[in-house]
Amino acid sequence: MKTNWPFLGLALVAMLCCTGADWRQFRGNLVNGVCEDALPESISGDSIVWKVELEGRGLSSPIIVGERVFVSASSGFDQDRLHLTCFDAAAGKELWQRQFWATGRTVSHPKMCNATPTPCSDGERIFASYSSNDVVCTDLDGNLLWFRGLNYDYPNASNSLGMSSSPIVVGNTLVVQVESDDEAYAFGLDTATGLEKWKLERPRRANWTSPTWMGGETPAVLLQSSDGIQAVDPTTGSTLWTYTNGASTIPSSAVVGNTVFVPSHGITALTPEAGQAHPKQLWNSGRLGPSTPSPLAHNSMVMSISDVKIAAADQFGGELLWELRVPGPFSASPIAAGEFVYLFNEKGRAIVVKATPQAGTIVSEFNFDETLLATPSASNGAIYLRSDGHLWKIGK
Repeated sequence: MKTNWPFLGLALVAMLCCTGADWRQFRGNLVNGVCEDALPESISGDSIVWKVELEGRGLSSPIIVGERVFVSASSGFDQDRLHLTCFDAAAGKELWQRQFWATGRTVSHPKMCNATPTPCSDGERIFASYSSNDVVCTDLDGNLLWFRGLNYDYPNASNSLGMSSSPIVVGNTLVVQVESDDEAYAFGLDTATGLEKWKLERPRRANWTSPTWMGGETPAVLLQSSDGIQAVDPTTGSTLWTYTNGASTIPSSAVVGNTVFVPSHGITALTPEAGQAHPKQLWNSGRLGPSTPSPLAHNSMVMSISDVKIAAADQFGGELLWELRVPGPFSASPIAAGEFVYLFNEKGRAIVVKATPQAGTIVSEFNFDETLLATPSASNGAIYLRSDGHLWKIGK
């Protein structure tokens, strides 16, 4: 049966965008780190609306669905106890917590933990993935709908450093990357049942990137690896186009419209061409190489964060616009709203940068006095930030 791509594209855009102020997956609904609401232009102690304790460890981001905040964590000597906790967004009150036993390999680098991947949601269900390759699906009230222990079927898809790829939801497909030196796959799981709609063999190399999404007339899920980018149909898993000039295995790509900014030889800007097996390269800049954080494409700029600076280039030509020294190191990816970019370094320092095409200026710094490794989230004018020990709501 022929796929009605324009109709499907519009339906997916509606599903992803028409969600109020939700922040339903890693780097937001569109997986781009951009918040459409205005956020605080500075962060201080007075900005903290509430702070609550968390049980266990977690590098995953919070997600926000309606008036609820969902956070994953893992605990136990072997990190084999999986947590999924729901909080009231207004007051920070815990509404429920579910716990599960991990079925897969839980070993990871000391900096990481089992709860490194960020959960995601389709607005009706929560999908929490863990480094042990366990995928939990609950409804918004915490009732278990299904559980997949992917290591039962693919026991060698793991590595000693831990897995960190965050799943995304596109339509009724949950896209999960499980990639290692021994076994490597990408899955399209049915959101209602957890069963496989499609499975792709992927390059057999360790990979910590997360899938992203490109809309338009031919919607595509972008799977990144050391080989490059594989763009696939989210419904069938069929390959639409490939970029084969290599890419990072840590920071993920950023998408604006029909352009993808890939951490490849610095940053490489690509756009797919109708009927072509490979995308057109628009530009490449070796001066924009990110470290761990994913690049941010916003306000006609592409911003790349290393451990010592943020660099901004023109989205359309790749010309370097400015560089600004910032105190790192960074594990968390940045988020943006309006003219402001929000960075959180590993030492617990929040840095707010006013970023325009003309210049980048630090306007605010605040120390949370805890190690911060997780990418923040945003909803309804507030930023949600987590450490191993706490979850904060930062407002105006």
